[in-house]
Amino acid sequence: MQDLAQLESIALDLPQTKRGHERCVALLESAAELFLEHGYDAVSLDDIVNHAGGSKASIYKYFGHKEGLFKSICDYRRDQFFKDIFMPFNPQVSSFRNYLIQTLINFQEHLKQPEKAAFMRLILEQSQRNSEIAQHIHEHGPKKIQLAIAGWLEIAHKNGILHCENPLFSSQFYFGILRDIEWKILMGLPQDESDQENTNYIEYCVDRFLDGHQKP
Repeated sequence: MQDLAQLESIALDLPQTKRGHERCVALLESAAELFLEHGYDAVSLDDIVNHAGGSKASIYKYFGHKEGLFKSICDYRRDQFFKDIFMPFNPQVSSFRNYLIQTLINFQEHLKQPEKAAFMRLILEQSQRNSEIAQHIHEHGPKKIQLAIAGWLEIAHKNGILHCENPLFSSQFYFGILRDIEWKILMGLPQDESDQENTNYIEYCVDRFLDGHQKP
């Protein structure tokens, strides 16, 4: 469970007590469950309160309104995503090649979880219908992920591990490695490749990525 500080960027009014923290997280998790089961439009604030306990006043206090609650769910899950997938690069533990490979493998394993894929589909659906949500998701999701990897690429460049003049462009290129796998999962297509085949593919692509970032 996230501590109080980790909710600071998610809730409008940061809960100061353990009980308030638990109520805030329960609303996030219950709302996400109901949205996935019934769809965003079919779920009311009353439904969420009945499922999670508490009151609508708590939703207004912590999130402002239903749309704010949905954005907070996305932010909450994004933080969990970062926690599960991204680890700081430690050259004493792993090579940069292995770091890049393992990050993509972690990302792929995350996508393969049915509940995670279903929530991504929900995000795409709501983004098509609400430009403000779309902008929020992009700024706090994909863009933040790209910037995180760009930061490590910049450090690797400064340390002479690779040559990377534009870390953000290279980060976007790097995540393109998973684009085909990601879209197959989101479209519900069968995964014909085995885990080993996908790992072989990721390793091959990372090697080609690093080949393109050799010192001139």
